[in-house]
Amino acid sequence: MSKEEETTKEEKIEKEENNMEEIIKEKDTLKIQLEETEDRLKRVAAEFDNYKKRSSKEKEEMYSSIMGDVVSNFLPVIDNLEKAVESKTEDEGYKQGVELVLKQFKDVLQANGVEQIETIGKTFDPELHEAVSAVTDENLGEKEIKEEYRKGYIIGNKVIRHSMVVVAN
Repeated sequence: MSKEEETTKEEKIEKEENNMEEIIKEKDTLKIQLEETEDRLKRVAAEFDNYKKRSSKEKEEMYSSIMGDVVSNFLPVIDNLEKAVESKTEDEGYKQGVELVLKQFKDVLQANGVEQIETIGKTFDPELHEAVSAVTDENLGEKEIKEEYRKGYIIGNKVIRHSMVVVAN
């Protein structure tokens, strides 16, 4: 083999080694870019998941708020129907009609997630109840509700109207 051929072979080997180094560098660069892209993708997926959860929660809160506003306008009607049912009348058919209307109102509220706040015998909770009076009663526990003046209602976690109660001790 001549010197020229040897030099050419060495140059080819050197070129191939340089090419190999460039390929390795490019591979490392691509690997870093891939990792960065995967990281961005994971972040975007997490942000999207958080957005869906936040959006769902806001939608639920908005529904509860709107339903609460609508229902609060009907609560005086329900109160008056309850008073009508409690009043004495000689016309039993009339009384049954009022009872049916009241039941229908309450069924519609229940079907839409509105619940009556429990009071008598429960512990006073300022988030749910409004104390209008306090009495001393040895038969009842500390902050136990003795009497209810006005019913309260709740939808989800939103109080539509607080219960007006008498608290013992």
